[in-house]
Amino acid sequence: MSFAARQQQAQTVWQEFVQPERMRVLIGSATCGRAAGSLEVMQAFDEELAKASLAEATDVVEVGCLGMCHAEVLVELRGRDGKRVLYQGVEPRHVADLVQSQLMRGEVFRPLALAMMEGDDDQVPAFAELPMIKPQVRIVLRNCGIIDPTDIDHYLARGGYSGMARAFSLGPAQVIEEMKASGLRGRGGAGFPTGVKWGFARSSVADQKYVICNADEGDPGAFMDRSVLEGDPHAVLEGLLIAGYAIGATVGYVYCRAEYPLAIERLQGAIAQMREQGFLGTDLLGSGFDFEIKIKKGAGAFVCGEETSLMQSIEGKRGMPLSKPPFPAVSGLFGKPTNINNVETLAAVSAIMEKGAQWYAGFGTEKSRGTKTFALAGKINRTGLIEVPMGIPLATIIEEIGGGVLGGKP
Repeated sequence: MSFAARQQQAQTVWQEFVQPERMRVLIGSATCGRAAGSLEVMQAFDEELAKASLAEATDVVEVGCLGMCHAEVLVELRGRDGKRVLYQGVEPRHVADLVQSQLMRGEVFRPLALAMMEGDDDQVPAFAELPMIKPQVRIVLRNCGIIDPTDIDHYLARGGYSGMARAFSLGPAQVIEEMKASGLRGRGGAGFPTGVKWGFARSSVADQKYVICNADEGDPGAFMDRSVLEGDPHAVLEGLLIAGYAIGATVGYVYCRAEYPLAIERLQGAIAQMREQGFLGTDLLGSGFDFEIKIKKGAGAFVCGEETSLMQSIEGKRGMPLSKPPFPAVSGLFGKPTNINNVETLAAVSAIMEKGAQWYAGFGTEKSRGTKTFALAGKINRTGLIEVPMGIPLATIIEEIGGGVLGGKP
């Protein structure tokens, strides 16, 4: 089956998912949602829908993090009228009222209602106009809380793997130029231009090269990478594949800390789906490019977030920083040329290759293009996960998106 035919098939699946004639329950069930009780809420929905003889007519689906951690558990309901309502703070004891009110009578359950949207625009989530969400530009988080992260059809239907197909049509050198033109800088902290970094690795001559996704998120209070892996794993894996193609690597590693069991589960499932679809293996889409992805679980050592320590850990050695040069682009994993990018960078890569460098460069500032995700925590009213254009004032993040400091303090 051609890639275009596969996309069309995925669109059919997506349209069945979003059609207003069928009732739907979306439950935010990333780690944050699960910690707040989302799995218990989901079980309560299964039981209540069975009692009401609505189980066959209703889809109950886990989605990723919507970003509003302060309002968990978050549930979006769609009744037979197509009206979508987002509810906050849902507990198992509320489920019977939600089912009877919206799904049976078509009435909004006001005590927990947070946002509402009417119409069948499946590209716009019900939470899009909320004060915490509206100022954001969600590129890395474009699918989180919207799609079923375990269903590759959902990812394909929303443009997934179009970036891979476009990369194959452009060729490695042009892909690197596209990254340079986008202005994307590494989101792991150093901010080095991604296209330039890829160019170094591509110019190294070797019989084997590697690409690595650094998912060893060890900073206290940070959960950006974890949320992306849990809510949209294919976006990251597609970016890793494109990076491999650009530099000439045939093997990719995702180095993810073992404390992220749900992220690892999502990655394992997504890799299996890629292989089933022919997006991993040999001669991908007739391009002549071969690629495989492996997962390496880290033991939680903070130092392994540093790239040379990370590579030593993959090799089975004690994770210890090495002096540079040589840089990984010359001598990295197993002594071979290696490129390392973090989760957020790679999720942006797949979007850039789908929509183009100039589109991405339209966000941010002259020297720092695009967006950045942040974990909002501490003494603010709306904690959670956000994505904003580079250059946004900190006051806007705290006051408008975060809802200000607790107690109205400055």
